[in-house]
Amino acid sequence: MSNIGIIIEERAADIGNFMVGRLLPFRQKRMVGPFTFIDHMGPAALNEYENLDVGPHPHIGLSTLTYLFEGAIMHRDSLGTEMEIKPGAVNWMTAGKGVTHSERTPEYLRHTDKVLHGLQIWVALPKELEECEPSFEHTNAEDLPHWEDENGVSYTLIAGEAFGKKSPVSVYSKLYFIEIKSKNKAKISIGNDLYGESGLYILDGTITDSGTTFESKHLLVAKDAKLCEFEIGENSKIYIFGGEPLPEERYILWNFVSSSKERLEQAKQDWINNRFPEVPNETGNIPLPEFYLNK
Repeated sequence: MSNIGIIIEERAADIGNFMVGRLLPFRQKRMVGPFTFIDHMGPAALNEYENLDVGPHPHIGLSTLTYLFEGAIMHRDSLGTEMEIKPGAVNWMTAGKGVTHSERTPEYLRHTDKVLHGLQIWVALPKELEECEPSFEHTNAEDLPHWEDENGVSYTLIAGEAFGKKSPVSVYSKLYFIEIKSKNKAKISIGNDLYGESGLYILDGTITDSGTTFESKHLLVAKDAKLCEFEIGENSKIYIFGGEPLPEERYILWNFVSSSKERLEQAKQDWINNRFPEVPNETGNIPLPEFYLNK
């Protein structure tokens, strides 16, 4: 019997001058563990006149996780951080009570052809930490736990704890975000290493569960994380994520996440009235979309 409870197909979404594939939130499943938002960026081939330019915008109540497969992004924030992220590394920004940041193509790539491909993820903070001081952390690819099993399947623990290992990324609740790659078909049985709620995103290739094969650009949400067994197909790359769900419901308004609707309204008014901190050496804040003005 299949352990898959919900199947979510990637949906197109516009984030300004860039199209993405949205995975979470979904109407039937708003969160998986503390993961509240996942966008698949690209793969996008950008010519010498095209660049990623997501100007200064605000967040509260969450941590952002940026993980690239190809390309590069320059992150700048109101803490004074300027950090380029490249494939395999992790940018982890905790918004807490409020932060502003931008994401752009680095200057040295702006007049060349390039490719951008990766994941943008939001992880909700525990209620007691929603108003913490904002922070930023960068972890290099070589500092993440990497290993192979007896079938030649390779694993990377990008964030959190699983398999008796711990990522150096400073998370704030029990969670995991795991990359699994295989050149050959192989049986995967990792249920005893997972906990809480669990989702599986197929980036490339296929997985087969109870005789049914699922292809790329699908997110599969398990009924029970401890029953995670499947066959990974040839030349496949998948991401398993989840963890202990937070006890309170989380609400989203634009780029804000909170357990309190009143706090979302305050954040909205703070952005409208320029009360968020500014990003050094940046101009042109992204205005609150009209859709949210009367929300």
